[in-house]
Amino acid sequence: MALFKKGENWYIDYYVQGRRKREKVGHSKRQAQLVLEKRLVQVAEGKFLDMKNFRKILLRDFAHTYIEDYSKPNKRSWTRDVTSLKHLLPFFGGKYLHEVTPLSIEQYKRSRMPEVSPRTINIELSCLRAMFNKAIVSGKTPENPVSQVKFLKEDDRRLRYLEENELEMFVGKCSSQLRPIVAMAFNTGMRKGEILNLKWDNVDLRRRIIYVLGTKTDEKREIPINSSLYTILVGLERSKKCDLVFPGKDGRPYIDIRKGFMTALRKSGIINFRFHDLRHTFASQLVMRGVDLKTVQELLGHKSIEMTLRYAHLSPGHRQAAVETLCHNVDTIWTPAVYGGQFESRPPTLTSASSKELGKMSACSSVDRTSASGAEGRRFESCQAHQRLECRHREALQVVN
Repeated sequence: MALFKKGENWYIDYYVQGRRKREKVGHSKRQAQLVLEKRLVQVAEGKFLDMKNFRKILLRDFAHTYIEDYSKPNKRSWTRDVTSLKHLLPFFGGKYLHEVTPLSIEQYKRSRMPEVSPRTINIELSCLRAMFNKAIVSGKTPENPVSQVKFLKEDDRRLRYLEENELEMFVGKCSSQLRPIVAMAFNTGMRKGEILNLKWDNVDLRRRIIYVLGTKTDEKREIPINSSLYTILVGLERSKKCDLVFPGKDGRPYIDIRKGFMTALRKSGIINFRFHDLRHTFASQLVMRGVDLKTVQELLGHKSIEMTLRYAHLSPGHRQAAVETLCHNVDTIWTPAVYGGQFESRPPTLTSASSKELGKMSACSSVDRTSASGAEGRRFESCQAHQRLECRHREALQVVN
């Protein structure tokens, strides 16, 4: 707690509930001293800036309230909040809400960076931010320290997807239970949760349409069933215990298919691939086959085209094949060719008309450019272009010789 001067103004420096506060008072040192004494009295009486005296609540205790009273009733992704708290609570759980500071959050970010991706850290910070927002509404704390923390920059430029040969190897190593689930993901672009909770009531084999309900965007969408997927669905045995298309052993939805999925990846030698990347594969393969982005957007269920653009990339090999089409039946005048073991220039094939035109270059070169205008000016520029072309041919020949 102190006074200090910066420029022409005096400032006061003090702490409130472990948080540092600084205020600019003015040009008078005496006035700054009086304000500081007043603030110290307010802090001691718990009346600082007319703020209520918030009851001390451990973050661990409020986390339980947040999950049970808000996250579970309102969010389908509440299990992700539970996962985030498994990492947040060991670091912040023993602190009171008012003791969590922007600095401590920065320290948490630094401790997690060697372990997980920036996106995972941002998801965990989002959970912490939402928790503090609810605490403020509930009158448990006066402010949200996460609002003063900058989130990490996420690198979404690279999206992993399988090429056709990789997909064939991977499917060949999938178990009989996993293979139809993978086929559904590849042929529809559905999310894992949508697939594992899909019911036969939402599959119309007669019209060949899948009705996806309870989506991430809260909007129903219809996905056509192609011939490959139709054959697989017709061959599936329906469970007598439930209406799920892909039921678990007890008739309930699979909790997770990670173990079988990772086993298939290991056997096929595919690395750096997740189940959600099958959705990327679906979109990427459609785009590479010429399907327009608007149709891809509708199939994926994106609200905006901006999200679909993430999946509109093409593989490097596909782009290479595209530019290679420019080389078909085209004589390049700037690329030396090999004839009889020696490099020779490859001049363009000239028609009789163009040969006559080249023969007139010397006459064109004597034209004064400053006086050329209209048709003569255009003829002069055309002749100059032919002259430059001929010079490049001669230079190329000199270099290879």
